[in-house]
Amino acid sequence: MKISASVNSSFNQHKILVQTNEAVKEINISPKQSGFGSSVNGGELLLLSLATCFCNDIYREAGKRNLNISNVEVIFNGEFGGDGEPGSNFTYKTHIISDAPAAAIAELIKHTDSIAEIHNTIRKGLDITLIT
Repeated sequence: MKISASVNSSFNQHKILVQTNEAVKEINISPKQSGFGSSVNGGELLLLSLATCFCNDIYREAGKRNLNISNVEVIFNGEFGGDGEPGSNFTYKTHIISDAPAAAIAELIKHTDSIAEIHNTIRKGLDITLIT
């Protein structure tokens, strides 16, 4: 699976495209009040990415186990310091509504945490290369 994201930003314009394989989707995020850049910062989007990955993976893994899930809430938190400092203290919690036994949901959460792709990418660490 090949995934990409692009931002094209100018005064009062902020266009975001994401793509998985051949499926392209536009995400609407307004520009900053100054007119330049995004009204949502990268840290917020990173935490949203982690929350989205876990949520989607819960539904996927529940389906494999024939567990009915009616609602998933994921709340991700992290801290960012000054310019150039990496984030720290990343934590999250989830609440799942299901008619499945509590023990099955607890195991589902633990399993999903161990296989969530975005989580594991960050946990492993990654090289980011600027192509010039």
